[in-house]
Amino acid sequence: MQKLIQWIDARLPIVEAYEKHMSKYYAPKNFNMWYFFGSLAMLVLVNQLVTGIWLTMSYNPSAEGAFASVEYIMRDVQWGWLLRYLHSTGASAFFVVVYLHMFRGIMYGSYQKPRELIWIFGMLIYLALMAEAFMGYLLPWGQMSYWGAQVIVNLFGAIPVIGEDLSLWIRGDYLISGITLNRFFALHVIALPIVLLGLVVLHLLALHEVGSNNPQGVDIKKVKDENGIPKDGIPFHPYYTVHDLLGVGVFLFVFCIVVFYFPEMGGLFLEKPNFEPANSLKTPAHIAPVWYFTPFYAMLRAVTVDLFGLPAKFWGVVVMGGAIAILFVLPWLDRSPVKSIRYKGWMSKIALAIFVVSFVILGYLGIVPATEGRTTVAQILTTLYFLYFILMPFYTRIEKTKPVPERVSG
Repeated sequence: MQKLIQWIDARLPIVEAYEKHMSKYYAPKNFNMWYFFGSLAMLVLVNQLVTGIWLTMSYNPSAEGAFASVEYIMRDVQWGWLLRYLHSTGASAFFVVVYLHMFRGIMYGSYQKPRELIWIFGMLIYLALMAEAFMGYLLPWGQMSYWGAQVIVNLFGAIPVIGEDLSLWIRGDYLISGITLNRFFALHVIALPIVLLGLVVLHLLALHEVGSNNPQGVDIKKVKDENGIPKDGIPFHPYYTVHDLLGVGVFLFVFCIVVFYFPEMGGLFLEKPNFEPANSLKTPAHIAPVWYFTPFYAMLRAVTVDLFGLPAKFWGVVVMGGAIAILFVLPWLDRSPVKSIRYKGWMSKIALAIFVVSFVILGYLGIVPATEGRTTVAQILTTLYFLYFILMPFYTRIEKTKPVPERVSG
């Protein structure tokens, strides 16, 4: 076996890669529970890929057979119901894990120098994940899948000059139809997973090149022993592989409870109208995207005024796109001399709290039907969302920060 490993390693440096990224990759020794979510994201990604492959074996990507094939999977395929629920619940679990992972990055300043590229790749993963989820949302070919896709694709029609042609190009038809379903299926099962996997690899390579951040924001590479090993670091394997198993165990316990007892989650994960076949002549009483898109959908609906001769719908799309785009420039907006929220001033802490509360409430407002009062609240919260980023260069520069310790202390 040793000779076989040496033979392979001489032609493909597996041992070197294993040591660089696992056994000799030194991570800070003070990781807390917030650092579970990176490994959990990998776990959910594997779940989605494996269950997705099995589902495609029985799925029929056509307007005539898509809904019936999903019912066939649920009723007649052995363990098909479990595969479908693992995949549908896994989609929501993916966003739960990713949102918490992003929150940890914001809270501990994991986007600051020299980790800007890690953040950029992470945001590209988030964008690809949103596209992947949107494409997959159409595939059950239920009422909410059909009409939700209709609403989202029609938003591109608000873009001046090219909007209508762009919407037609995305749909492949004048309405959401079988050709739309077919191309979304191709993107969902082939193109976007390849992009997603590539971005994950780049994200990890960038992370392991500059090293992991930690709750204190202390650079462990500054203090090394005579062998060049960080004194405040420990090998990722076996310490953090075992450490992450605790998070995996807790996650799988909760995940399985949802899969076996609450797979629809009261309509948040699987909406009731989606158990009806798509019907272009019957519009659901209330159309809303899946919960993980609803904060941005609420921002879209919050814009109700025409400006500069352009309709409110266009400006809503601009606001919605801007809410995602502004996350990409976060590393250059934060001018604080410290990374972690532990050592930042009171203004950063209050701003982060307002930002999180605004995002959560916007998520709720995107689910429920719009009213005049709810639209007003959404407008206020959308403004607060953007102010968090727009004012960041000012309040992070002028606020008083606490001194950061030289060494990791806990």
